[in-house]
Amino acid sequence: MTDSEKPYIPYSRQWIDEEDIGEVAAVLRSEWLTTGPQVKEFEEAVARFVGARHAVAVSNGTAALHAAVYALGIGPGDEVIAPPMTFVATANAVVFQGGLPVFADVEPDTLLLDPARVEAKIGPRTRAIIAVDYAGQPCDYEALRAIAGRHGLDLVADACHALGAQYQGTKAGALADLTTFSFHPAKHLATGEGGMVTTDNPEFAEKMRRFRNHGISTDLRQRLEKGTWHYEMVDLGYNYRLTDMQCALGLSQLRKLPAWLARRQAIARRYGELLQNLPQVSLLAVRANRVHAYHLYVILLNLEDLKAGRDEIFLAMREERIGVNVHYQPVHLHPYYRRRFQTGPGDCPVAEKAFQRILTLPMFPAMSDHDVDRVATSLAKVIRRCSRGGG
Repeated sequence: MTDSEKPYIPYSRQWIDEEDIGEVAAVLRSEWLTTGPQVKEFEEAVARFVGARHAVAVSNGTAALHAAVYALGIGPGDEVIAPPMTFVATANAVVFQGGLPVFADVEPDTLLLDPARVEAKIGPRTRAIIAVDYAGQPCDYEALRAIAGRHGLDLVADACHALGAQYQGTKAGALADLTTFSFHPAKHLATGEGGMVTTDNPEFAEKMRRFRNHGISTDLRQRLEKGTWHYEMVDLGYNYRLTDMQCALGLSQLRKLPAWLARRQAIARRYGELLQNLPQVSLLAVRANRVHAYHLYVILLNLEDLKAGRDEIFLAMREERIGVNVHYQPVHLHPYYRRRFQTGPGDCPVAEKAFQRILTLPMFPAMSDHDVDRVATSLAKVIRRCSRGGG
């Protein structure tokens, strides 16, 4: 079989089975396609799973971040500290509310937000911290909570990578004042698009429920139950609702999540065994007090041992029909942020250096051991070809 005939292995892929399809079909035959009973059921199931008192379903992970920032009352002139090594939505949510994202650098061995860097960035206008559980490993929430407490700040966990992860025995979703999740097809469970915010604060939950529904105090189902048409718009909100069809899919997927998490962790162990003796590659550190959910499997290329850069190795792996990816270009280096906020190279040197070295390998539960072995073998082949002094 030639390289071009090999099946392509993507970096991620959803897993939809007949049970999922049946649950969605049942909703399509019901009276409610949106703002119906499946939404509340999905919210309650996610809240139970993570150990939070409240969960608010929204249309996607970005909407979850926006709703969380809104619930905190972030507005013009407010500063929110966030890491640069994340998807742009983390910082964009602050900008949506007129706030200013302030980027604090990451730890070099985990690429998680560095608590020491956070403390150095706190100023008189700082209102909150957004921690990003990069790749699926929780941040150091003990340290971050202590910092937030000393300075009177709110703490948000962007756990869009980390559904099912744990820190010191507590699940992601119950580690911060507000926690956001994404149900994009690349994530741990898929609803097509979708997101959730969990919190123990009932006022935050109520604000977000209005926010996802145009700022209106009741939804259609609530008005029907009360036998009234009357509603009031009490805040400025958005249409960030999640449909019953998507929630039914999410409920079905949630039942499979423990097995899928176990499979992701098994794939990570196998990668670790296969790559540990490849000197041109370093693996991200996993802290002893955490359970990693492995949304992504990210490696660091030791460029000093290679005669090719990350982008050349990326293309060579794609030629091997391996769907590697890069997560992420640091947010402060994107043209919009450089233009509007005058950010740029040198602001977060650890993240900037890591960006030149990171490569994301395929990671999804339906991968077979053969798939994992093929990814590792292809990487070793490309690395040998690109190694200094190699063939």
